[in-house]
Formats: sequence, C-alpha cells, structure tokens
Amino acid sequence: MPLARRLSLADAVAIGLGSMIGAGVFAVWSPALGAAGSGILLALAVAALVAFCNATSSAQLAAVHPVAGGTYAYARAEIGPWSGFIAGWCFVIGKIASCAAMAMTFAAYAAPAGWRVPVAVLAVAALATVNCFGVTRTALLTRILVVCSLLGLAVVVAAGFTAAPAAAPAPLADATVYGVLQGAGLLFFAFAGYARIATMGEEVTDPSRTIPRAIVLALSGAVIVYALVAVVVVLTLGADAVGTARPLADVVAAAGWEPLAPVVQVAAAAASLGALLALLTGIGRTTLAMAREGDVPRLLAVIDERWQVPRRAEILIAAIVIAIVLVADLRGAIGFSSFGVLLYYLIANVAAFRQRQGRRYPKALQVVGAIGCVTLVSTLPPLAAAIGLGVVLVGVVYRMVRRAISPAA
Repeated sequence: MPLARRLSLADAVAIGLGSMIGAGVFAVWSPALGAAGSGILLALAVAALVAFCNATSSAQLAAVHPVAGGTYAYARAEIGPWSGFIAGWCFVIGKIASCAAMAMTFAAYAAPAGWRVPVAVLAVAALATVNCFGVTRTALLTRILVVCSLLGLAVVVAAGFTAAPAAAPAPLADATVYGVLQGAGLLFFAFAGYARIATMGEEVTDPSRTIPRAIVLALSGAVIVYALVAVVVVLTLGADAVGTARPLADVVAAAGWEPLAPVVQVAAAAASLGALLALLTGIGRTTLAMAREGDVPRLLAVIDERWQVPRRAEILIAAIVIAIVLVADLRGAIGFSSFGVLLYYLIANVAAFRQRQGRRYPKALQVVGAIGCVTLVSTLPPLAAAIGLGVVLVGVVYRMVRRAISPAA
C-alpha cells in the first residue's frame, strides 16, 4: 500500500526548517568556535556550500524518484542495491543517535537535573504517538515548533544587534585550515535536515515540483538564520562562547536582556522537539523503504490503513531511541552521527552524478559535494570515524548473511 500524498510545499518547507533550525542552532556555536576560532564565518560558508551541493543532488534525484526512502531509494535506482543499503543504513543508525541527542537536549532545557531522563523518554514517546496518527499532524506540530524557535532566535538577534555588551568580547583564536574545516563539519551536521524532505517523497503533493523547491527554500532560510546568529554570537561573546552549553542564552544575558532569557530557553526546547519530530518521521520512511526491499525485516513495511503511516517502523524506532536515552551518554555518538550523515550524502552525490534523466543541475555541483563530504569526514575525531566504520560493517555483514540465508531477499 502506498503512502498518501497530503503534504503541501509549505508543509515540506516547515519540516525541513524544523530539522535544520533545531537544537543545533542553540548549542553548536561553542564547539564550532572552539575549532574554527576567528574563521567561524568561513566555516559556516564552507558548510553551507557543501550543504547546497548536497541539496541540489537530493532535489534532482527526488524529482525523478518521488518515493519514500531518500538516498536509499535513489542509490538503489542509480547505482545498485548495495549502495542504497549502505546509504539507508547510515541514515537510520546515525539519525537514531541524533534522535536520542535531541531528546536529551530538550530535557536539559525543559527539566531539572533529576528529571531529565524521564522527560526525554516522555518526549520521544509523545512525538512518536503524534507520528502514528498521520503525517498532516506531524506537519502541523512542526510548523508550531518552528515558529517558536524563530521567535526565540529573533530575541537573540535583536539583543545582539541593539544592545551593547558591558565589556568588549574576548578575541577569538586565530583560524587554521584544519580548524575551519572541523568547524564546517560540526556546522554541516546542523544543516543536514533537508534530507527529511526527500525521505517523505511519497507523501508530498506534486513531488517532482514540490520537493526540489522545498529543499532549496528550507536550506536558504536556514543559512540566513545561521549567518545572523553567528554574527551575533561573535560580536557579543567572542571567545567566551567557547565552553558554554547555552551560548544564545549567554548572548541575551550579556546584552542586558536577562528578563527575556526564559524565551530563549523555551525556544531551545521547542527547537529540540521540532528536530526530534522531523528526525523520527524521516527515519520511519527510510525504514519503510528498506523493509519493502527486504534490507530490514519486511514486517516493518506494513502501513496503517486508517492513518496511512508505517506505524510498526515508527514504534520500533521510538523504542530504540528510548532505550539509548535510558542507558547511554551520547556525547561521543555525535561524531558517529556526523560520520553517517556525510557518508549518506557522499552516496547521494555519486547517485546524482550518474543520473541521466531529469537533470536539473550541472555535474560539477555533485563533484564539489562529494569532495566536500570526504574532506569534512576526514576532520572528525578518529574514534568517531572508527565507530562509524564499525557500525557500517555490521550492517554489511547483516545484509550478506540475510542474502545467504534467503537469496531472494
């Protein structure tokens, strides 16, 4: 049974923005500034360039293959089943880790220390329930959360540009090439949400037109927001932003707008929920596509007849995320998630480069995107890269064993 096409252009853009303007914009500046130093705006430009190249690849592929699954489906069609499997595996595993991270980020802003784990679990369960009752409800809630996030960011930008800090900000460290690239890799992780639009290609109205437009619009909006916030953080905090867990709240405090600090805190919590909701939705659709092809158990391919969603996949993913929240500290998993995201987009660029029909963008963009993915992934900590490679190999072995047992799978 196919999924129902119910999402408009505005819905798709909201889901993309909800993924990109998520918890990252409220927390990414500390590690990114620590890596890039005074080259933070250059790092942002590099991340935006790589994200744009990857977005054009996803948009071009989605217009020709308007089905659920994103790069998993595109790579299967343009390269072959193994490439599709690796892309899908990287997306699902990496984004499940991201879901747990978003749930923990939400709890850090919304709950006292002793209640953060149960609040994170409750957030995952609640949003998974929303997803199980139809994608239009998901899109509506995402719009609300995006508006809350943008209001909070508007307060931060207004505070930074209109109020002078009590003292000049501490100067940032000098930029290095490696530091700029590492900062770009961290910032790229926050931009990667436009993939969620492509994974929902089976639920978007007029997908050949809507998906490419939605990806470009959502990415453009996110770049503008991140650029404004980056300038405000540098001008207001400078090097003091390195090492703080809540840099945007510190911007408001430094500007003398302390009474509005709760607004930023609420916006950060809303952004975390928006990112978590979009992530859960995208993973469910990729899992559905993989189940249809037998790359994961086929029982996950069942679509609920009333609500037109892959409910079994949604419930299983939520259960795994909750288990991770209960037993793990995911700080070290962020690097692995970045590894998976960059590998996912590397395959997307290769698939778009090989595409013959329906080309919209020059192949040079796919070449730049692929080189950018390889370059940024090489800046990740060695341990994170090793863990990422190990998980990819686990997936490869699983598929080999499954095919050996059931060649027709």
